[in-house]
Parts: sequence; C-alpha cells; structure tokens
Amino acid sequence: MTYLHRTATPADLPAIVDIYNAAVLSRTSTADLDPITVESRREWLAEARHPTWVGYHPDDPGTVTGYLSFEPFLNGRRGYDVTLDLAIYLHPGHRGRGQGRDLLTAAIAYAPRLGARTLATTIFASNEPSLRLFRSHGFEEWGRLPAVADLDGERKDLVIVGRPL
Repeated sequence: MTYLHRTATPADLPAIVDIYNAAVLSRTSTADLDPITVESRREWLAEARHPTWVGYHPDDPGTVTGYLSFEPFLNGRRGYDVTLDLAIYLHPGHRGRGQGRDLLTAAIAYAPRLGARTLATTIFASNEPSLRLFRSHGFEEWGRLPAVADLDGERKDLVIVGRPL
C-alpha cells in the first residue's frame, strides 16, 4: 500500500490534533502529557518556516491518516538552519502499513529544497518501531539522553538520530 501526502492546511488541524493527541495518550512518542487543542496549533501551522504534510490513502484522499513536519533544529537558531528536525505522527489505525516509510522517503528527497544538509529527530528509546523506521532510511544514533523524560512515573531515554543528505 502506498500513501500519498500534500501540504497541510488549516482545515487539516482537527485531524492533526486528533493524531497528535493519540500519541500524547499512548505515552510512546511525545513528552507532552496533556492533550493539545486545534486553537493551540493554528499559530504553529500558520507561522511555520517549513511545510507540514498530511498523509492519506489514495482510496480516501479526504481522510488524514498521518502527518510529517519539518521543524527548526534546536529552537531555530540560524546557525542550525542546515539541519531540520523531522516529526512524524500516524493515526493509530494506519501504523505499520507503510505510511511512515512513504512520508520519510519523500521528506529525505524534499529536504534539500528547504536548504537542509542534515536531518535529525529525537525518539524515545522504547519506541522501537520508530527507531527501526529511521534506521532503515540511513539515520544513525548520534546520542542518547538517559531518563530525560518522566511520563507518569516512567522514565524515558531519548535517542537522537540523524543523517546527512
């Protein structure tokens, strides 16, 4: 199965927020502990320096099944502009079907158009599916921050992975 993507619009925010909040509740891929709102994401989308993509299945282009955002690396300090931080979140019903692979493959090909020479992301060490996905696309472990997150009493190590373009 191949998933497609397009640039996110404000109309996609409810789906993006639902997908992200599923990750918040699962405690597997974000250190946010409280759900977010559509209103809290309006500025994030409107003022983003780089695109956010929404994924969808070609048989149902009206349903957002995941998203990928190109984020500034380390708080957007200009010296880091050659590195982009990727974030991929998938609807729980569309995980393990190739959507993450399709989004990441497209992002690697597209990132040089944004001036990137390097891609990076942070993944909880316990999130083996995400680590496998990024490793399969040439990302290597660049560092590990032990027990830097506490999710309801569970300490989480954070793995930094990256790759040159």
